[in-house]
Amino acid sequence: MRGRLSVALQSDKAAAEYAALASAVEGHGFDGLSVYSDLGFQPPMVPLMVAAGVTSRLRLGPSCLNPYLLHPVEIAGQIAALDEASGGRAYLGLSRGSWLQQVGVRQDRPLAHLKDTVEIVRRLLTGDDSGYAGTVFSLEPGFRLQYAPVRPAVDVLLGVWGPRGAALAGRCADEVKIGGSANPDMVGQMRSWLDESSVAAGRGAGAVGVTAGAVTVVDSDGDAARALARREVAMYVDVVAALDPTVQIDEDRLARLRALLAQGRPDDAGALLDDDLLDRFAMAGTPEQLVGHAMRLFDAGASRVEFGTPHGLTGAGGIALLGSSVLPAVRTELSRA
Repeated sequence: MRGRLSVALQSDKAAAEYAALASAVEGHGFDGLSVYSDLGFQPPMVPLMVAAGVTSRLRLGPSCLNPYLLHPVEIAGQIAALDEASGGRAYLGLSRGSWLQQVGVRQDRPLAHLKDTVEIVRRLLTGDDSGYAGTVFSLEPGFRLQYAPVRPAVDVLLGVWGPRGAALAGRCADEVKIGGSANPDMVGQMRSWLDESSVAAGRGAGAVGVTAGAVTVVDSDGDAARALARREVAMYVDVVAALDPTVQIDEDRLARLRALLAQGRPDDAGALLDDDLLDRFAMAGTPEQLVGHAMRLFDAGASRVEFGTPHGLTGAGGIALLGSSVLPAVRTELSRA
């Protein structure tokens, strides 16, 4: 469904703060709440379970779990628990993960890991105990969950960027998130890849939604918002810039950015991002600027736009401004389209 708007949180907060933020997100009328699963932060199911207990409508999910640190059986169990706690409002986000080399984890055959994980999770949730022989993961015949999940299926989101990932998603996913992208050109490219794959799989064009989600900073002082966004997005640009075929960043600039980040100088690293690059990887500025940016993403083919951390110059204040000024204005624009 085109026009969904959600909020994503970093998992670095206390339980009481998650409860307050989730209640605020639902109170403002957003469609969903996601929690990141970045290496070294709290497991996303912790804040998601808190959110499940204080909300009644929000779609909830991790963005994203990875099958290198969690076996598919554990992923199935976690998403079944969230689905039960939320009364059937969970979705499952999966990706290959980032920065895992820091803990000595190799990420070979990422698409095979994702494909097997989707298949195993779906079999376990439906109660299929016929077994599964995958490329990476397998289930012996007779293995099943020892409890009944609330639902036999949850929506699956894959965090992918390239044509091979899109081809897999077109066959087996409900949604793709281009994590760290606010680039309409990339949304359009992903929309094209997905439709080609889903049509070939007999699912039809538009069967897989596209979510654009990125660092977001909104404030009445647009310059201050954009300055903070440059600092916050620098570490993600280092990871995702090479994945976006519609963006060209010279290697010298990327090398300087990496060196500054390694030196603990994120402000200087962010200063290397001009306005065009910033707008490819973040949504930042005044409420009016964010409304325009969100509409460009929807017009390019996004079905959902997700406003990521830190949201504003202060987290709670940013969510309040997104909810009071950006969300209603975007919905008004969508209703006119």
